[in-house]
Amino acid sequence: MSSSLDQLKATGTTVVSDSGDFASIAKYKPQDATTNPSLILAAAKKPEYAKLIDDAVAYGMMHGQDLNEQVDSTLDSLLVQFGSEILNIVPGKVSTEVDARFSFDKKANVEKALHIIDLYKEKGIDKSRVLIKLASTWEGIQAAYELQSKHGVNCNLTLMFSIVQAIAAAEAGAYLVSPFVGRILDWYKANTKQEFTAQDDPGVKSVKQIFSYYKKYGYKTVVMGASFRNVGEITELAGCDYLTIAPNLLEQLYNSQDSVPHKLNAQDVETLDLEKRSYVNDEALFRFDFNEEPMAVHKLSEGISKFAADAITLKCILRA
Repeated sequence: MSSSLDQLKATGTTVVSDSGDFASIAKYKPQDATTNPSLILAAAKKPEYAKLIDDAVAYGMMHGQDLNEQVDSTLDSLLVQFGSEILNIVPGKVSTEVDARFSFDKKANVEKALHIIDLYKEKGIDKSRVLIKLASTWEGIQAAYELQSKHGVNCNLTLMFSIVQAIAAAEAGAYLVSPFVGRILDWYKANTKQEFTAQDDPGVKSVKQIFSYYKKYGYKTVVMGASFRNVGEITELAGCDYLTIAPNLLEQLYNSQDSVPHKLNAQDVETLDLEKRSYVNDEALFRFDFNEEPMAVHKLSEGISKFAADAITLKCILRA
């Protein structure tokens, strides 16, 4: 019998590696890969990646008027260095994240995204192989609209915790969204003191809700479940468009032959009674509806702060 990983792929789910470690990415043969400052920080501490850091520092020293500008340029270069190496392994796309400090600044998001695309272009990598990761704030979603519609730059809206964010992202024409399954589960476990099975996992339910809404109303935006805590969350979403999975969970799926039934199917949503909503040009309604979901508000804030802190830590290493 084939491995659980191969069975998952056979349901039509595109498997994406959630890692900055090249060796693990190569082993599991994913289609795409995602990175973020936390993953790059973890990988950058390993001696085998010292040359990438050296190359990024050399670039940064030539592209800044002072030390702060040099460090910023070095970080941008390092993200692209990792992304470029990953694209030598995967046949599809890599996601590269804009600094989380820009999460509430549409203009800065767009400018940084275009700069990242230019850095990839300098390495001979077409923008069609890159997804720009933006936080799913109102400003991030509007930045995605501009990048997609005016510049043809595909975006991955990350740190997604609610259907409100998902609807606005789809209306903006985002290429892909990343609902964070495990972080939603974390919040509910901490705030309800309950344990959840894979079937009633609130993070799994969130992805199913977004998947059903998109398929029901014909949105082309890809749904990519992310931030998993266990294999059960992953197999419960078999059939989802994409799933981005950390190396330890990929290893479990790789070594398992447990059955992975097809759970999500676009044809099954046609009869569902789902209310159609819209946030086009309605920032106030978006903010109000999002504010009505305490879990989403808390986890978005926490996620932005954590990614920003890891980027600062990475900058400190590069500065030294």
